[in-house]
Amino acid sequence: MSYSPDGQQYPPQPPHGQQPQYGGQYGDQHGGQYGGPQGYEPEPPPRRSRVRRWVIAGASVLALAGIAALVMNHYEIPPFTDKGSAVSFGQPPAGNGKKDGTAKQPANSKMLMPTGPAAEFKNSMTLPDGTHVAVTTLDGKKSGFKGKVWVWAPKEYDDPKFAKSGFPVMIALPGGAGFPNNYWMGTDLGLQTSISKWYAEGKSKPFILAMPVLNPGPDDKGVYWDGSDIPGQPKMGTWLTEDVPDLMRANFRTVKSRDGWAFMGSSTGGFAGLKAVLKHPDKFKAVIASGPDIVPDSSLWKGYDKEKAENNPEVLAKQLIDRKGPDVYLAFQVGDSENNKKTLPDVEKFIATYGNKGPVHTSLKVIPGGKHNAKTYVPNMGEGPIQFISKVMEGPVE
Repeated sequence: MSYSPDGQQYPPQPPHGQQPQYGGQYGDQHGGQYGGPQGYEPEPPPRRSRVRRWVIAGASVLALAGIAALVMNHYEIPPFTDKGSAVSFGQPPAGNGKKDGTAKQPANSKMLMPTGPAAEFKNSMTLPDGTHVAVTTLDGKKSGFKGKVWVWAPKEYDDPKFAKSGFPVMIALPGGAGFPNNYWMGTDLGLQTSISKWYAEGKSKPFILAMPVLNPGPDDKGVYWDGSDIPGQPKMGTWLTEDVPDLMRANFRTVKSRDGWAFMGSSTGGFAGLKAVLKHPDKFKAVIASGPDIVPDSSLWKGYDKEKAENNPEVLAKQLIDRKGPDVYLAFQVGDSENNKKTLPDVEKFIATYGNKGPVHTSLKVIPGGKHNAKTYVPNMGEGPIQFISKVMEGPVE
């Protein structure tokens, strides 16, 4: 018996010059020197039970791998998520200094090409239709405030047939703190998917969403900024009505006129949007205000009565009526089970006093059983408020 270097034994070798002899069952079956070694028998096929075990094991491995991938995607563990990847929305990469062809735009176009420079957007989440909610940190040149803004564009924005079209923009404001996040940037409330659905149903314009932080800090013990430029405080009014729109014009194809610009918001965000449209009717045409405050009530206004009045929707509405325009469209919705029992009466009083008089056009949707929360407001926007403002707004336009 011979041995290999690793200790394995091989069959005895024939004398020098002789061919090895093969025989036995395998040799008889396959003939002469091409048979197998003596006594060799072909390996029987595996038993079915063994095959079944391998199939079950393989399926289990694949199932576990799938579960692991879902878990890692849920917890945003690369490479199973695209969170944090760059999103351009059709713009040149940030920092290249190029603009998106504004010089080629016809003078009579209703659309405004992106003015640049391109912002550095990072993907926050990807929706099932492939669209992205992205975020950037905006250093507001006019307000001096620096904060986060989330953006989303509907799938139509990348449709070739709309390649030369400007889209309407809706600035969506949250209630509560509105810091460090804007809750509309999440997908659990369904704002983005609802806009796509409403557009497909002919109820809504295909709005691009801008979702900035509302306040410069936490809403601590009732301290908030009323979306306004309160003396001695961060200029949140300028941030919302100047810096955020500038960001959108820099990075998206938008509508030149105010006919493509609107606000929406709930609670304090509803107040801020309502006040912004009434204060700047030359820039914004419409608002959906859900469960809003009607008058400014931040404790930070103490000692600044004149400035507070300049940010009061009641005062602003009267001034707009006295000036006879321009026309604005205010869509209110309020639940009949709001925790603040004054909300509905205050909105009804505002509409009775200023609504549908001259340039101030109003609508009210009372939500049966509706409470003071975004989950109440979003589904009901599609049955009235979104149609009310979409009928008077423009986009996509060329």
